[in-house]
Amino acid sequence: MFDLGNNRPEIAAQKWRAQLDFYVSDYESQLAALVWGLQQEWGENEDVLGIDLQPTPHFVACSRESLEKLNRDTRGRLQEILGIIDGYDRATEVIIIGIGEGQIKLINFQPEITPADCFTEISLDLDQLISTLEAALSQYIK
Repeated sequence: MFDLGNNRPEIAAQKWRAQLDFYVSDYESQLAALVWGLQQEWGENEDVLGIDLQPTPHFVACSRESLEKLNRDTRGRLQEILGIIDGYDRATEVIIIGIGEGQIKLINFQPEITPADCFTEISLDLDQLISTLEAALSQYIK
């Protein structure tokens, strides 16, 4: 029998990354709508949507200042992520930061239609969309 890493602690600790990938793939347009809607609500600030997995999966706003501080505290390990955040086009792309126990995952994708169009197609307000997506997220991240 093959051991696919379920017994190795270092692989089990990163299992959330694959689970998050499946979630994002299945809810791509809804996540694009959420990011677009939140960006409109947040205005000119540079917050990025985050998915914090602790204690239960939920959405958070990641400020530019907090990401820069984390980058300094980790001796520049987030420098590439900050560069991607600086260069992405909010009108066509989505960026989300996944936050696991002691780990960060950048989620960056371009939905089939623009995030603004995704938002227009969703018949939920932001609070309903957040509740729906967080409930689904809890089913993926175990």
